[in-house]
Amino acid sequence: MSTPVGAPPSSPAPAPELSALVRERGVVVCCGSGGVGKTTVSATFALAAARAGRRACVVTVDPARRLADALGVQSLPNTPTEVEGDWPGHLHALMLDSKGTFDDLVQRYARTPDQSESILSNRLYQNLAGALSGTQEYMAMEKLYELVNSDEFDIVVVDTPPTRNALDLLDAPRRLTRFLENRLFRALLVPTRMSLRAVGVATQALLRTISKVAGAEIVQDAVAFFRAFEGMEEGFRTRASAVHELLADPATAYVLVTSARPDAVEEAGFFASKLAERDVAVAALVVNRIAPSFGTEDGGSSVPAAVNGLAALQPLEENLAELNVVAAREASGYAGLAAQVAPAPVGRIPLFGQDVHELAGLERTADSLFG
Repeated sequence: MSTPVGAPPSSPAPAPELSALVRERGVVVCCGSGGVGKTTVSATFALAAARAGRRACVVTVDPARRLADALGVQSLPNTPTEVEGDWPGHLHALMLDSKGTFDDLVQRYARTPDQSESILSNRLYQNLAGALSGTQEYMAMEKLYELVNSDEFDIVVVDTPPTRNALDLLDAPRRLTRFLENRLFRALLVPTRMSLRAVGVATQALLRTISKVAGAEIVQDAVAFFRAFEGMEEGFRTRASAVHELLADPATAYVLVTSARPDAVEEAGFFASKLAERDVAVAALVVNRIAPSFGTEDGGSSVPAAVNGLAALQPLEENLAELNVVAAREASGYAGLAAQVAPAPVGRIPLFGQDVHELAGLERTADSLFG
């Protein structure tokens, strides 16, 4: 979070309900557009939970190093790694490896080691497992489900992809179920030693067309890939349903993260409306990087009367007035969003003098947001 040098005259008062989220909820999903400090806010929630004596884990699906930087560690694997600190609870973090999580899922539901190896060694699987549309989003939710049910953590905080992709995250379990129920998928699960001969006429025609465009080798890999899943689809379907229930559980808190930029506020409003369509309430709104106001409560200048009007100070007075205009414009800009998600509490994080790239900066952010 980059900001002007020097702290604002006073930090925004923490919202008491935000503290309730980290003390009481089991899952916190942080959503927002790119570039608003969502990863830092996610880590801040997990840190606040550890400060409250809870066992917390924060998960990022962002392949960049933002979470590792914010926590002051060199790197993060696909498994929970503890971050040492002076707090009564425990703080863990991990960076999602979509393909690694998919591999674990395949091994869990394969009936035999040979079936698992057949899938994991398939060229189509190797090339597409981490790149198929919705795969990253579903694997993020799979990792969330795994952590929640491990009984190792009291709270799991998820740093999601940018907003519109986060909607894919919410729909990912349903999309997987629809894929498993697709007629072509089911046709390709027909066990046979005769390659394409056992599938229906329509399916054969489709596969021949694809073969002409993409090559017969790719089609054969696809057929082998789908047939390797024989008998596993029910396990995937059951797990997808369980993940969907977790996302829809009232105990799962969705926190909107935005900056005061008009485009970020608009994106946050879009996501809030999509949550409302799913009958999911926004648990909190966090507005990041808020410009400080140096005005008085009645809107006047905070320049002392003894120096007010001195010619030498006129440039400073003009700069002060401009800063107050910016602060007032920002407050007005997100006021509509705050009303849209009401009665959700609004947490405000001021601009700081430097980026959060170590634990001390993260603790300063937690102080500002949670007190």
